[in-house]
Amino acid sequence: MTWPQILASAIGAIYLLIGIIGFFITGFDDFAEHTDETLIGFSINPLHNVVHILIGVAGLVLARTLSQARAYGWLLAVAYGAAFIYGLFAVGNEEPLNFLSINWADNWLHLVSALAGLAIAMGPVRHAISGRSSRV
Repeated sequence: MTWPQILASAIGAIYLLIGIIGFFITGFDDFAEHTDETLIGFSINPLHNVVHILIGVAGLVLARTLSQARAYGWLLAVAYGAAFIYGLFAVGNEEPLNFLSINWADNWLHLVSALAGLAIAMGPVRHAISGRSSRV
């Protein structure tokens, strides 16, 4: 496996785990509402948990090949880049704007996730056979 595939797998596994654990905290009540429930400082609600699970499963599935891992990187970059921008307006507000129940910790994590996605999507990979760098 290449490092983008390993990183995609790791990010996918972490997001999947966080999404599942999140349901033990939130249950299924207040599905798309702002809540005061947090997981290690990150605000969550059931919809937020579902998003984490979907992003996690996508990472695990798409880490199989380098090109699929690159596609996952773009998914992270675009989705979490948009989530970061959304968070700039949503943090500190109640419904209907903050339907994912995010706080500043979430917002910074979204930015880091978007940057990790860019790294996966665009980072060079050395192939063992040729020793050359590639962006495939």
